[in-house]
Amino acid sequence: MNHRTALLVALVITAAPALAQETGTLKKVKDNGSITLGIRESSYPLSYLDDKQQPVGYHIDVCNRIVDAVKAQLKLPALKVQHQAVTSQNRIPLVANGTVDLECGSTTNNEARQKQVAFAPTTFVTNVRMAVKKASGITGLGQLGGKPVATTTGTTSVQLMRAHEKGKGIDFKEVYGKDHADAFLMLETDRAVAFVMDDNLLAGLIVSSKAPADYAIVGEVLNVEPIAIMLRKDDPAFKKLVDAAVIGLMKSGELDKLYARWFMAPIPPKNVSMNFPMSDALKALIKAPSDAPAESFNKR
Repeated sequence: MNHRTALLVALVITAAPALAQETGTLKKVKDNGSITLGIRESSYPLSYLDDKQQPVGYHIDVCNRIVDAVKAQLKLPALKVQHQAVTSQNRIPLVANGTVDLECGSTTNNEARQKQVAFAPTTFVTNVRMAVKKASGITGLGQLGGKPVATTTGTTSVQLMRAHEKGKGIDFKEVYGKDHADAFLMLETDRAVAFVMDDNLLAGLIVSSKAPADYAIVGEVLNVEPIAIMLRKDDPAFKKLVDAAVIGLMKSGELDKLYARWFMAPIPPKNVSMNFPMSDALKALIKAPSDAPAESFNKR
């Protein structure tokens, strides 16, 4: 166990000294000798596949630190870590039915989802905007009338566009990608004039594209959304351990280092930097951790 892991485990034990006898997810993990992480294949730079088809990213690293805490709690240093690819459509069902123990992707914590699953303290805050080709001249929602707009199946982006004051009454055509990479490909191949999604995901897809200089992130902020690791609902022992591990990362300064690694430094596979500074909202949440839903960020 290296110094960093030992520090995290110590913080977890300090924050959660009285975790009850293993039940729920902890019992399942102990009985199986394995834990399953839900990963995304193109949610840059939170969770994606590198050039060796291995899951990497900011939230993959956060989940791996949580796994270290699970290993320590269960005294299972050889605990096997399995990866299960998930999509925007199936991620919640796969967590709820026990297939995935921790979903380490790009999931927004909102009130509707909290009725089905639980969330760790927020580890990223994103703004929903749109990516366009600069040559299109599009800068806002008002220019999308009659045009195809892409988003990813199973996300809330189109609903946010229609709900936004400037998007009301605009007759745009919805086209859906099966995942974020597929939706971006629609923009890349001119099957859509815009791709509406979390701005960090858009930035990651742009810097990883064939011609990054051809694209821009533009338009109104449709929503401010807290992104967090997802886990099963009504599992207080596991939630306590997960929360303690994430808060430990925040208090130790480790989360800041992980953020700098994935958002401010060159990342695989192209070794280019997103140059995406930490938002004031996330800085505040690191000081005062919270699992509050998106609705608390968007009170009108």
